[in-house]
Amino acid sequence: MNPSDITPKATFLRRRELLVGAAAIGAASLVGGGAYAAPLTASKSRFSATEPVTRKADATSYNNFYEFGTDKSDPSNNSGAFKALPWTVTFDGLCAKPGAVALEDVLKLSALEERVYRMRCVEGWSMVIPWIGIPLSAIIKRAEPLGSAKYVSFETVVRPEEMPGQKGWFQPLPWPYREGLRLDEALHPLTIMAAGMYGETLLNQNGAPFRLVVPWKYGFKSIKSVVRISFVETQPATSWQQQNSREYGFYSNVNPEVDHPRWSQATERRIGGGLASARQPTLMFNGYGDQVAHLYTGMDLRKHF
Repeated sequence: MNPSDITPKATFLRRRELLVGAAAIGAASLVGGGAYAAPLTASKSRFSATEPVTRKADATSYNNFYEFGTDKSDPSNNSGAFKALPWTVTFDGLCAKPGAVALEDVLKLSALEERVYRMRCVEGWSMVIPWIGIPLSAIIKRAEPLGSAKYVSFETVVRPEEMPGQKGWFQPLPWPYREGLRLDEALHPLTIMAAGMYGETLLNQNGAPFRLVVPWKYGFKSIKSVVRISFVETQPATSWQQQNSREYGFYSNVNPEVDHPRWSQATERRIGGGLASARQPTLMFNGYGDQVAHLYTGMDLRKHF
């Protein structure tokens, strides 16, 4: 029996395109630090924002990915040696179905969707990105978390031979990079695991081949190149909390009323408009308040930032 015999044909073809493209990322010759991306199709999502999309050239050249360096251009310049395949994701902790699963099998858990999301960085810049991915909830259901699991922890790959930011005397963060969500945040329908953007598989600098996207939180919460998803009972330590808990809280919700200690969060500038472009007011929960504010009812959002 062929996979197309038991899976809707359109879904099967989308997955096949993704896997062919992802294989090319790992095998292609890379020029100037860029990575090959193959065409990728997905159904349009009802969750998409309607703002103009950021230019692909900007979204793939102005990035935070400290495993490749701390400057915004370092990820695109320094990620050419990174091999995105083969790739496995390990599920462990408080779940009924732990184990290592090949990425292609993870992506079979749900149909691919394109979701245009506003993305906000803590430094005051923002983008609008057309991500392609699957709901994180589908992945969580596959692992069958136990009733005692209250949080989901994520971990990035450690490959200093391919990720120059992970080696040398200066280490800006503890490796591996770790992030976490409360289980109800992870199960929210807005939360996805992305495998593509702009109609193509993810480039290395954008978190190939598999990354978290949580649009109502600051961008550093969207951990890239994920290799481990763990289910735990207590709030997990995250990399930025470990590095500087005064400036980076666990929740990391976009909140214009809570300033970063070194700059205001009240306004933002869209990438691509140049330094002269007008700043705009930052929206609570990045504009997704109607969908997610109920998750934080009764919480002091200045204390739990």
